[in-house]
Amino acid sequence: MRYVTLFILSLILWLLLTFKLTLPNFIVGAVISIITSWIFGRYFFRNVYKFLEPHRYFWLFVYFFVFLWACLKANIDVAYRVLHPAMPIKPGIVKVRTWLRSDFARTILANSITMTPGTISVDIIGDYLYIHWIYVHSEDPEVYTRLILGSFEKYIKRILE
Repeated sequence: MRYVTLFILSLILWLLLTFKLTLPNFIVGAVISIITSWIFGRYFFRNVYKFLEPHRYFWLFVYFFVFLWACLKANIDVAYRVLHPAMPIKPGIVKVRTWLRSDFARTILANSITMTPGTISVDIIGDYLYIHWIYVHSEDPEVYTRLILGSFEKYIKRILE
């Protein structure tokens, strides 16, 4: 079943990237999707039925806008710190606990944090993410966990777990 799911997702991605719904394009996309499924199918998710649940796509759509809003705020914050004459930075590495169970969900969370300006995911060890932060606002783990993870973790959990 995971081979079929990977084939369908690959074909949909191909059609979205090429944005042509012609027979030759569909055939090329199908051939490429078959090859992709054959090579990478064994590495794909074991529980592919999650992809058939429509509420996960709704939460993915919501997460897209939550992520864009967080990126916009972070860009403004970093621009302020760069342009300020005193350059108010207080960098540090903080240890943040995540409640996500799957490695894939933790990786998506770490990548979302890294793609937000001002933070870089350094490492994932067990339930903890080590994040380099441009301005450590607090020494309290609960406060900086809430500030860094924001609502990312909540939405990723709804999408992937």
